[in-house]
Amino acid sequence: MTAEPVELSDDLLSELRGIVEQRLSTSEAIREQHGHDESYHLGHPPGAVVFAHSTEEVSAVVKACAARGVPVIPFGTGTSLEGHVAALHGGVCIDLSQMDAVIQVNAEDMDVTVQPGVRRKQLNEYLRDTGLFFPIDPGADASLGGMTATRASGTNAVRYGAMRENVLALTVVMADGRIIRTARRARKSAAGYDLTRLFVGSEGTLGVITEITLRLYGIPEAVSAAVASFPDLEAAVNTVILTIQSGIPVARVELLDDVQMDAVNRYSDLDYPVQSTLFFEFHGTPSGVEEQSAMVQDIAKEFGAADFQWTTKAEERTKLWQARHDAYYAGLALRPGSKGMATDVCVPLSRLAECIVETRKDIDQSGLIAPIVGHVGDGNFHLVLLMDPDDTDEIARIKALNERMIMRAIAMDGTCTGEHGVGSGKIDFLVAEHGEAVSVMRAMKMALDPDNIMNPGKIVRI
Repeated sequence: MTAEPVELSDDLLSELRGIVEQRLSTSEAIREQHGHDESYHLGHPPGAVVFAHSTEEVSAVVKACAARGVPVIPFGTGTSLEGHVAALHGGVCIDLSQMDAVIQVNAEDMDVTVQPGVRRKQLNEYLRDTGLFFPIDPGADASLGGMTATRASGTNAVRYGAMRENVLALTVVMADGRIIRTARRARKSAAGYDLTRLFVGSEGTLGVITEITLRLYGIPEAVSAAVASFPDLEAAVNTVILTIQSGIPVARVELLDDVQMDAVNRYSDLDYPVQSTLFFEFHGTPSGVEEQSAMVQDIAKEFGAADFQWTTKAEERTKLWQARHDAYYAGLALRPGSKGMATDVCVPLSRLAECIVETRKDIDQSGLIAPIVGHVGDGNFHLVLLMDPDDTDEIARIKALNERMIMRAIAMDGTCTGEHGVGSGKIDFLVAEHGEAVSVMRAMKMALDPDNIMNPGKIVRI
């Protein structure tokens, strides 16, 4: 449900043009582009799009909108998956993609400050000669502002953590246009409330992030990747659980079920067995990665892995992980013309096998097509439920299956989303997960944004 979109007055548009000059658009094509993300959720275009170049411009735009009670929706690259950028109440979209400067690299301190439009691949290309890299890899070449706002995670999280662990400080424009800095660059602090963590994952509902200071890591001396196929889904997941419990420091471990492997083989021109498969990556010294790989190979054999292929060649690793990152589009190709409902949950590692196996049974019984992939080293897995957007019966079955999976995960003391975020798509499940705590979130939202102009309709209902 959405309210009637707020009409933008001529005087507001005139004031915005005075702030950003020619970088304001009211064209239908630009507005439509900025009203939807990669998800199946219906798009809702804003009334205007502003392309910001600085924190001061963002502040001025927010002040102009706040004075008139007009919603503000931040936009990065549009790769989110739960309707995060839809202008449910109309308003002004602030496109931050042109704020794409790397502001300062502090190599000795192993941190970097960037504008929100910097993309993760762009940052690592910039850092190449420093011997440092930024490891968070959600798959899409997302903007770092968007990754911060959605508390993104991805394939490397099992070793390096998610955005939550890797953001040191933020510059944020508040709902009234004030500019705040949430922290300094120190690696730890006991000074006051942890405002940085408050804004990481806030999805644009509390403020607009305009600068981010991030942890960096040394590029590992050696990297190896491995692929192992298993007789069934449970065996693959149990291999991961024992690997993590054994303390083996894998950098990445990804699960693709047999449906997804079939899709990946076709889409990426590979010839892996059409079985539940694990992709591993190991970082460290040459002897260290060899030892880690051998230990994991032994565990995999215990659970019936028929083969275990590993490589240290960069081009082969790149091809492997590109295939993993293309999994979403590979899944869509299984049913040309379909749309994909991407959804995710996360559970304690000890419940992961049970949750995935029960979900796979549910999919098979439903007659739906839904490949499973997962960052299983931290208990997180995803479905891409393929749908005909014109088939109301199929959409109803898909939504019911998604709800059963989410409620199953919550019953296992898990979460309705490990990394996609809440947006508008999972707003009701947040109540099922957090109960009365949602009222505290709502109180925080209203304290910082009393007029509810910051990306309204996302995370909590007001």
